[in-house]
Amino acid sequence: MTHPSSSAGAPAQTPFHPAPSTRHRWRTLDIVIAAVLGVVIGLLFTFWNFAGYAGFMALDALTPGFGGLAAGIWLLGGVLGGLVIRKPGAALFVELLAAVVSMLLGSQWAVEAVYAGIAQGLGAELVFLLTRYRRFGPVTAVLAGIGAAVAAWTLELFTSGNIEMSAQFLLIYLVCVVVSGAVLAGVLGWLLTRALARTGALDRFAAGREVRGLA
Repeated sequence: MTHPSSSAGAPAQTPFHPAPSTRHRWRTLDIVIAAVLGVVIGLLFTFWNFAGYAGFMALDALTPGFGGLAAGIWLLGGVLGGLVIRKPGAALFVELLAAVVSMLLGSQWAVEAVYAGIAQGLGAELVFLLTRYRRFGPVTAVLAGIGAAVAAWTLELFTSGNIEMSAQFLLIYLVCVVVSGAVLAGVLGWLLTRALARTGALDRFAAGREVRGLA
């Protein structure tokens, strides 16, 4: 079926242009939940600054570089934020806010915790960006954890003076941080997202509707 031609006396048809997608726009609810996640993860960071750091030092005493196995919890905010909010900037927002909360509550790394939050958040954010914010399964979660880990390792070359360490240490530390990021940030972040979704707390988010089979 064809549209009448304007030359035949009928008014010209105005082409239909769909409204721009709102899928990537932040809602007020997104901001609120991202802020809540950031504060909660910041409290977790504050605990891990002591318990996790003790484990970090103990592992490093066994073999220099093994301490990286304890680092994954500090990478959790970006992964969880990206999986729950699913909007550009969510991974960075949650990880950075968590780092700020940690600093304000007395992190032994002071303002360096914020630098770490920026780097780690960007590392996770990059992975979600590469999927065009369309994939949020376990593979993406693990890759986001790895992205945050590599970013953290790179930052510490300069902020912690690791650039002066031996190549053997740097390789061992990189492998351990990546494994920890994949498991303690990636896998754990994905499991936490699903656990939250099952409670109904995320019913107004795609993450929650998928798990609970809601339209």
